[in-house]
Amino acid sequence: MSKVLIIGAGGVGSVAVHKCAQIPEIFTEIHLASRTKAKCDAIAESVKTRTGITVPTYQVDADNVPETVELIKKIKPDLLVNLALPYQDLTLMDACLETGVNYMDTANYEPLDEAKFEYKWQWAYQERFKEAGLMALLGSGFDPGVTNVFAAHAMKHHFDEIHELDIIDCNAGDHGQAFATNFNPEINIREITQRGRYWERGEWVETDPLAWSMDYDFPEDIGEKKCYLMYHEELESLALHIKGLKRARFWMTFSEKYLTHLKVLENIGMTSIEPIEYNGQMIQPIKFLTAVLPEPGSLGPLTKGRTCIGNVMKGIKNGKEKKLYVYNICSHEAAYKEVGSQAISYTTGVPAMIGAMMMLTGKWTGKGVFNMEQLDPDPFMEALNKHGLPWKEVEL
Repeated sequence: MSKVLIIGAGGVGSVAVHKCAQIPEIFTEIHLASRTKAKCDAIAESVKTRTGITVPTYQVDADNVPETVELIKKIKPDLLVNLALPYQDLTLMDACLETGVNYMDTANYEPLDEAKFEYKWQWAYQERFKEAGLMALLGSGFDPGVTNVFAAHAMKHHFDEIHELDIIDCNAGDHGQAFATNFNPEINIREITQRGRYWERGEWVETDPLAWSMDYDFPEDIGEKKCYLMYHEELESLALHIKGLKRARFWMTFSEKYLTHLKVLENIGMTSIEPIEYNGQMIQPIKFLTAVLPEPGSLGPLTKGRTCIGNVMKGIKNGKEKKLYVYNICSHEAAYKEVGSQAISYTTGVPAMIGAMMMLTGKWTGKGVFNMEQLDPDPFMEALNKHGLPWKEVEL
């Protein structure tokens, strides 16, 4: 018997609940909570229709620790899965410590007033979780998440040392909208408009936002796409945990149309997180922009094409140089047909379910705060093939 409480009813939350419901022998009870209960109810209804599983739903303010504690005490879950916004990571970790419940999320904490993706705030919980005998698993999405596991898999089975790592994220899908983001617009835009950063010989090197690009030829007829260097949080933990790493970078594809819209919005101040006064109220322009952009969940039936996310790794095995590409390709249409969401939500929601499964089945155990690459990659890699995100590896 295992009971999971999922907090967050966006696209990723929806996929995770659907996928958990497909494995009732592991997820015997699934509870779903969010600030907006109506969103939870819509997901629960879809799950009931597709699987026959009943998902109880609740309203909760994840910023409010006492309120969250009350809900946890009522449900008594074995695991809390945080699929809310990164701003809520610390309050939910506090609630887990107070109630003695294991914790998992898909994205690292970010303060509201600064676009700063760092693990330091969550790593600071290491001793408290250890002393409480609890486990906190950080970043069980795709990137971060699967990309970390790909690196751990390569380290375990293919390399003695990995010297160079390029994580390359391509969304070759099209939703037909003038401008829209495939996950929470606020988080997405904050991520893209901050300065780029990569790991080089023991230190971080900064670049201007989207100043570096390269063309990469993606497999299986996706073809050549322009990729831009960005900072992404998994680089921070991989630089610590992957043996011999001399350089680590993260790349993402964007269309010219997307970047043109983004540049205009940035130039007129719409992407700013600095509050301005409007009608006697202080508002962040980016929050207003988020309100007028298409809801990411609405893009599911509109999006056609595929994603391709993977790691290109160069290193040494038995004294010889080796280069390996491990990747997944996911179809937007197939994801929508299965769970009613596009592939961006699917590629994050499935690993969230798998991370939860690893913890609930005891495949991954520990006391303290863990990043994905610190745990055995084999059962996770096996589960990816089984539950909708099959991977391939090619020597280059």
